[in-house]
Amino acid sequence: RTKMTRYASEPENPTKSAKARGSYLRVHFKNTHETAVAIKHMHVKRACRYLKNVIAKKEVVPFTKYNGAVGRKAQAKAFGVTQGRWPQKSAEFLLQLIKNAES
Repeated sequence: RTKMTRYASEPENPTKSAKARGSYLRVHFKNTHETAVAIKHMHVKRACRYLKNVIAKKEVVPFTKYNGAVGRKAQAKAFGVTQGRWPQKSAEFLLQLIKNAES
């Protein structure tokens, strides 16, 4: 018999990390994917500040995977790419998800 494998990698320090998941969210998947990749490996305070800046259009979300017909933005140069957007609805949902995971 073979043992079932676990595909998701476990965090290196489980005491300093948290997991959260949303299902059936009324947001665009591709925008949310790019926003989640942008905040990956950020600390909680930095991720919240970044998402608030995205909502206020002060920082851009770099689009690297799903970047067809995405306009070029000067703010994206900070991430080493040329294309980016400010997905406000996705940022708001991820901000709520981070606050849930934090508490």
